[in-house]
Amino acid sequence: MQNPPSLRALKLMHLMIGTAAGRMADDVRHDVRLSDIRRIEGMANHDRSSLVPLFQELRAAVLTYDDPTAMRVVVGGLLDEARIDYRHEVSGDLLVSWYFGRTFREMAGQSDHWAIIDRQTIFHLSSKYAVLLFQHLASLAGMGRVNSKTFSIQELRAILGVTGGKMERFSNLMQRAIAPAVAEINQISRLHLDVTTNKVGRTVASVTVKWRVKVDSKEARAELGRHSAGRKARRDGTVEAIEVAPQIASKAAVAASFPEAGGISFNDYWAAIARENAPGWDVDVVADRFRQWWTGEGRKLNAKGVEAAFSGFCRRMGTPR
Repeated sequence: MQNPPSLRALKLMHLMIGTAAGRMADDVRHDVRLSDIRRIEGMANHDRSSLVPLFQELRAAVLTYDDPTAMRVVVGGLLDEARIDYRHEVSGDLLVSWYFGRTFREMAGQSDHWAIIDRQTIFHLSSKYAVLLFQHLASLAGMGRVNSKTFSIQELRAILGVTGGKMERFSNLMQRAIAPAVAEINQISRLHLDVTTNKVGRTVASVTVKWRVKVDSKEARAELGRHSAGRKARRDGTVEAIEVAPQIASKAAVAASFPEAGGISFNDYWAAIARENAPGWDVDVVADRFRQWWTGEGRKLNAKGVEAAFSGFCRRMGTPR
């Protein structure tokens, strides 16, 4: 997809696909009410004036479909046209209608991806990078025994819709797009992703993404039912401390504990400590070594003072060879 839409336009797109369901490959008109759009997280305040630019974004999105069997590349669009009927707008009722474009209908007719993607996850994701990455990997996750793929940096930038001139350094791309998207997908979806960078010398040449379907997705389902306001704090390994004043509630995030397993690349809190105090080191390597040392002394990872101990451990790491 080129000219990828914004987060809200992508959520609208998935509502449209879900509404069309088994008829998405048919050349027919599809309808949805404004009330259905407003039920999506982050879309509650939309009206006619705010829907028009979202449909303009969807109309401008370009789909490229490579069919290796027919040895043919097709370039087309998602939408043919969309209409907003506001004859009963005074009562708060709008009817939105659309026709999918021929290219999308052919893609939908030859693939079960759009039928099986978890739209509840899409509706709760908070960045377009997470939506674009999830919808791409969800299609790969259904391909039998395939459980990983290596992307060139350009391929990954294209999937995430990061255009030229933005986040040109890989470190910025990782920090602002890849890492937050992976962390959010791991938190609320049925998939768990692991990301590995592959270097040629000191330059990152490609990124390998591995995925697995969670054996127990109970926590992910529970998170979808919680309020989104504290989701990032919970994702970063923190808990919410709520202080209630008269009619005013404020939040403060405090560290919960050092992660029991896995890397910390996508944990902003602990990764920041490692990068500041152990520059040059792979933060996941630092985490593994600290965990071995700390628990080897019989201490728990949620013990008081673990943050100070981790900072000191990082400073003692020295310069990597």
